[in-house]
Amino acid sequence: MANKEYYYAIGRRKESTAIVKLFSKGSGNFVVKTANGEGKTLQQYFGGNLYLFDAAVLPLSTLWSDSVKKFDAEITINGWGIAGQADAIKLGFARALISYDADLRLTLKPFGLLKRDPRIKERKKPGLKKARKAPTWSKR
Repeated sequence: MANKEYYYAIGRRKESTAIVKLFSKGSGNFVVKTANGEGKTLQQYFGGNLYLFDAAVLPLSTLWSDSVKKFDAEITINGWGIAGQADAIKLGFARALISYDADLRLTLKPFGLLKRDPRIKERKKPGLKKARKAPTWSKR
């Protein structure tokens, strides 16, 4: 996929970051690279979790029925949590499609695909076991 024209975008969710390079002329090859340099296809990366794969390519499947096969993508993923990674990839795809064609913004926006989900893990407070979990309280 080197030396081809591509559209670049970053998607984030929770602790996950996805850097998406969307190649306009392709055949539906989505390669995921992790921090250790391992490369897998998107379906292999999510394993048997088809709902996560469908959620990740939702911006592409919302546009046209065959748009998943119209593009190639190289995705670099960082951070933990497979569901957060799927949402980060989804936002990366949506943003890359906007840089590909700005008119697609009007199509993607009503579906909420251009919003970054701001919810993150709450920090641990002193004296507690977790963010809100307190030690067992004994009356006597």
